[in-house]
Amino acid sequence: MNLPSLVRRALLLMFVGALWAAQAAPWSTDRAAFWYGETTWPVGCNFTPSTAINQLEMWQADTFDPTTISRELRWAHGLGFNAVRVFLHNLAFEQDPEGFLKRVDQFLRLADKNQIKVMFVLFDSCWNPFPKVGRQPDPVPGIHNSGWVQCPGLEVLGDATRHDDLAPYVKTVTRRFKNDSRVLAWDLFNEPDNMNRPSYVAAEPADKPDLALALLKKAFAWARECEPSQPLTAGVWVGPWGDPEKLSAVEKVSLTESDVVSFHNYGWPDDIRVCVQNLKRYKRPILCTEYMARPAGSSFDPILRYLKQEKVGAMNWGFVSGKTQTVYPWDSWEKPYASEPEVWFHDIIRSDGTAFNAVEVDYIKRVTKRRL
Repeated sequence: MNLPSLVRRALLLMFVGALWAAQAAPWSTDRAAFWYGETTWPVGCNFTPSTAINQLEMWQADTFDPTTISRELRWAHGLGFNAVRVFLHNLAFEQDPEGFLKRVDQFLRLADKNQIKVMFVLFDSCWNPFPKVGRQPDPVPGIHNSGWVQCPGLEVLGDATRHDDLAPYVKTVTRRFKNDSRVLAWDLFNEPDNMNRPSYVAAEPADKPDLALALLKKAFAWARECEPSQPLTAGVWVGPWGDPEKLSAVEKVSLTESDVVSFHNYGWPDDIRVCVQNLKRYKRPILCTEYMARPAGSSFDPILRYLKQEKVGAMNWGFVSGKTQTVYPWDSWEKPYASEPEVWFHDIIRSDGTAFNAVEVDYIKRVTKRRL
């Protein structure tokens, strides 16, 4: 029997609506658990080659450095690392979309050659809010991350009417690699509401958390529209998240929209244990996508072994000491260091491939079960 056209149309709209709802919603906890069950415990680092001061220098054609990237990923593989978290930038994409995608693919090939999967970060609210394409500045001596830039910059983030200009960047990159087995996951926005005290707080808009929240919601919608086979996430970063009623608006969206939960913690072992236990309430796989700041109490021993025991993914900040200068602590913005600190803040390896701390490297290899 032929149904009247209005009834057929109504049924079609109901079907499309249901399909869209399924696509637009976060993964079920069962799907997330299945994905994690099929995934080797992710262990690795946040990766920027030692020759790049920021995301733009890493990805622009003139300064993309596959030789250094290949060498340093080989060192990461040697530690038993199987995952890296890597920051992209909308300006590098907009400057040269196809070339940018080719360089991303080349990076993935180099990572895959070393049995390393990649978590890409699409947006970032940390450090300099005024990114510019072209030649990047030289490092300011003695200062942590003196040249790192936000993505998008304040010019776009601060104007909500321009947020939609970022959709092509998110959608094109996500669609290009949405079924790529070399991609571990998509981290949509790093520390969205970070006000960058004291380094750039004077330049930050007072309503930055609201602006970042609006973009965070859109980023989830744009990425989910692409139906990636990899999970989406946005990390929470100011713990310990014990009381759901006290979560900020950004934290609520990050935790409820993420397919897998991710978080940052640079505190003592007891601090990270509390955070992990609190985040277990979401019944999703957990990834710690930033940790390890030695003088602050966050060290590989015992935190890396604890994260493995809890089946929590572990990616520390920094790998090879280089132009980001993250061997210096955050307080270097207030008192620049005249020489390399006796105890590095972040990073593991010197640019010649030797370890900052050989005992520490041996510990990492034991935990990752890499042959010594």
